Amino acid sequence: MGVTQWGAPIRTLWSPSAGNGEGAGDAVVTPWRYPRPMCGRYAIYGPVSLNREAKAIVHQMDIDMWRMLDDRQQYNVCPTQAAPVVVYGEGGYHLRDYRWGLIPSWSKDAKAAAKMINARVETVADKPAYRAAYRKRRCLVPASGYYEWQGEPGNKQPYYIHAPDGGLIMMAGLWEGWRLTDGDPWVHTFTVLTGEPGRVSGDIHDRQPVILPPDLWQPWCEGSASDAGTVLAQVPEAQLAYHAVTKAVSNPRSQGPELIEPIG
Repeated sequence: MGVTQWGAPIRTLWSPSAGNGEGAGDAVVTPWRYPRPMCGRYAIYGPVSLNREAKAIVHQMDIDMWRMLDDRQQYNVCPTQAAPVVVYGEGGYHLRDYRWGLIPSWSKDAKAAAKMINARVETVADKPAYRAAYRKRRCLVPASGYYEWQGEPGNKQPYYIHAPDGGLIMMAGLWEGWRLTDGDPWVHTFTVLTGEPGRVSGDIHDRQPVILPPDLWQPWCEGSASDAGTVLAQVPEAQLAYHAVTKAVSNPRSQGPELIEPIG
């Protein structure tokens, strides 16, 4: 196990909430085959643990994180699945289930979603697929931890990377609303930003999710695109730990707390 300090297919039926990306109605998402990039799997489950600083920020955001997340049992969130994100708009913060894999509003279909689960922090402000969301629709993606694989193809060992105290982490994300025609229901999707790894995650992979400390949660969601750039420049190295876990997590159908248990 390693530790660092702060210094950095699925067929889903779900109901978006309320205008561009805020329309009502049910959308059926068709299945896609997908790769397993960084970050390509993560977990979000209760009970949620937050430190004192994070609790104070959540109180300011006026969001009942515990009620909304304590009953979650998603130990293997995969691309194209629905998962909770924290979005800002309509007068405040909201915790909503959006589909992982961003579909740009101008896309002619949803096929690209499974390939757009990550946005590189180095290019996110300018890349056509992400720049509109980067300017106006930034979000937080709560996670208990995430998975990464290491080794040769066909014999890769999965690792679970998490906060050493088991606390919730917030990954920087973007969200978007998409629909094929004006008469179709909205499909809400999101992507996770990735950047350079820290000393711990760098043992496993050359990228890691951008993990925001509590004092940057609101500036990331509420600020201008320029403010967002400032936030990303200020992100410290995250305190993380990791351990090897069962290869069963490689199967997207696998679920359960045994997926995060240490092995070996």
